[in-house]
Amino acid sequence: MDAGLSLDFLGVVEQAAIACAHTMGQGDRHHSDLVAVEAMRKKMDAVPMDGTIVIGEGERDEAPMLFIGEKVGKALHDAGAYPAIDIAVDPLEGTNLCATGSPNAIAVLAAAERGGLLHAPDLYMEKLVVGPSCKDAVSLDAPVAKNLGAIAECLERKVEDLVVVVLERDRHATLIEEIRAVGARIRLITDGDLSAGISAAVVGSGVHAVMGTGGAPEGVLAAAAMRCLNGEILARLVVKKPEHEERCRTMGITDFNRVYGASDLASSDSVIFAATGVTEGTLMDGVRFFGDGVRTHSLVMQTQPHRVQFIDTIHVHADSPNPRVHF
Repeated sequence: MDAGLSLDFLGVVEQAAIACAHTMGQGDRHHSDLVAVEAMRKKMDAVPMDGTIVIGEGERDEAPMLFIGEKVGKALHDAGAYPAIDIAVDPLEGTNLCATGSPNAIAVLAAAERGGLLHAPDLYMEKLVVGPSCKDAVSLDAPVAKNLGAIAECLERKVEDLVVVVLERDRHATLIEEIRAVGARIRLITDGDLSAGISAAVVGSGVHAVMGTGGAPEGVLAAAAMRCLNGEILARLVVKKPEHEERCRTMGITDFNRVYGASDLASSDSVIFAATGVTEGTLMDGVRFFGDGVRTHSLVMQTQPHRVQFIDTIHVHADSPNPRVHF
């Protein structure tokens, strides 16, 4: 996969973020998601690739755009020779966050060579996300206290100094009790465990682990980010019903108890990850509008060559006669 595609994918997430940022705080999460999807799809069709959506909007609800299996890219429109790319997207990760103007809503995309991303069903997934220093010291099946002790030892900290991000859900009541019982601190979030997972792999973010159950598609996106950041996600699908098993089999998954690592969920040697902040966040600023244009803050990463870039872009309106750059 051409590393130069990273800039094309940057443009895709920038346009999705700008589109939904116009709806920020208006309280309509569905409209925010819709405009992000439309903007992302339009921009993606200009990318020089033969792309297939493998993580998208529509495996469960048959959304009209960016559904799993949809073809995207220039190969749709001409007969040129383009690379075959698998795409995982979340046009607006944190729809509620955008609708309420809360922090850490992002537009995000991951790409890999064909077959390089797990075709994950839209189910829940147990997750444990840590940074590079701790990636070989934790286990999804270990007790919470043991994992936190191992993380603290790897980071040369006390358990009481650790910050663990957990989605604020009723299903996490026991997990929260176990974390608090050993003295670690918890940051409860209402949405956006993907953004939190990225933070866990960045030194200095103030987040040391993400624990709990969240969406499997977001787990694949997090794995792509971990491949670029040298962090780790350990994950297992939550399969409780016959229809869950059937959904897994439809996507080629037969081992329902398998624990996946980042290299299983995003197995390609060449992975690209791109995200743009929609609202203000831990790692990225949100979209900012000014008279002559728009300013975005993005994170673009890839494994070949291994590179992590924070990109601050000012998009000047084409019809501005005397544009002023705002810092």
